[in-house]
Amino acid sequence: MASICVKMIHSTYESGGKGSPSNPLKFKNQDYKKLKNALFSQGQLFQDEEFPANLGSLGNLEKIKAEELKEVQWLRPRDLNPAAAFIVEGLSRFDFKQGRVGNCWFLSSIGSLTLCNSLLVEVVPQDQNFNDGYAGIFHFRFWRFGKWVDVVVDDLLPTLYKMPLSVSSRSGDEFWAPLLEKAYAKLCGSYGDMIAGNNPEAFKDFSGGVNMNYKLSKNQPDLFDVMKRAFQCNAMLGCGTFCGEKGEKFFEEFGLVGGHAFAVTGVRQ
Repeated sequence: MASICVKMIHSTYESGGKGSPSNPLKFKNQDYKKLKNALFSQGQLFQDEEFPANLGSLGNLEKIKAEELKEVQWLRPRDLNPAAAFIVEGLSRFDFKQGRVGNCWFLSSIGSLTLCNSLLVEVVPQDQNFNDGYAGIFHFRFWRFGKWVDVVVDDLLPTLYKMPLSVSSRSGDEFWAPLLEKAYAKLCGSYGDMIAGNNPEAFKDFSGGVNMNYKLSKNQPDLFDVMKRAFQCNAMLGCGTFCGEKGEKFFEEFGLVGGHAFAVTGVRQ
C-alpha cells in the first residue's frame, strides 16, 4: 500500500503531468491563453462570469455596513491609475497594504512568499502586464488538494469611493497583489471567505508543502533552532499575536498589534 501511495505522489509531480507546476489544472475549466487570445482578437476586455463583479463575490464582509456595500464599484486598475502596471521593479512585501477585509493572515503570507523567489514565480506568473496583448485577464497558480491549479480572473477590483476596498498598492500604480488576492478569493468562494485564517493555510496553497505549527502559549524550547533552520532552508515563516488582554500587553511591550498576523522576515539572536 505504501509503495502505491508513493507512486501516486510521484506521478502527480511528473514533469508535464496534469496538476504539476508546469501543467496545472484549469480552475473552473477556464483556459487563460485561449480566453486571452480570443478577447484580444475581438478587442474586448474580460468579464469573469465564474466570479462576477457583484455582492455575491464580496461575500459576508462583517465590518462593512450594508449601505456602504451598495456603493461598491468594480473598477479596472487603469480606471484608478492610467499608469497602472502589474509589477514595478520586482515584487516585495512593501508593495501593498491591507484594506477593510480582515485577511491579514493572507497578506502577511504573501509577504513571506516574496522572500522565496522559486515559489513566487510559480504562484505569480510574471509575464503579465497592462500593455502588450492586454485584455483585462490575469492568472495565478495555487496548490489545491494535491494538484496545482491555474486560476483566471478579470481585473475588475472592488472599490469604495474610488479607493480599493481590500488590499491596495502602496505606490498606487502596482497591481499584482490586489489581483493575486482576487484570484485567491475566487478559489475560496468570495472575499468574505478569506476573513480570519492562518498563515499555514496560505503557505500550503503557495507551495504544496508540509506546515508546522507552534503554540506560543506553551513552552517551546526548540522553537528558535527550528526557526533558524527553516529560515536557512528558505522556508516561509509567519506568526500571529494573541487577542484580548495578552494582545494588549504585547502591544504595550513590543509594539505588536494584538490579534494580527505577521510575516517572519529574519531570525537573529
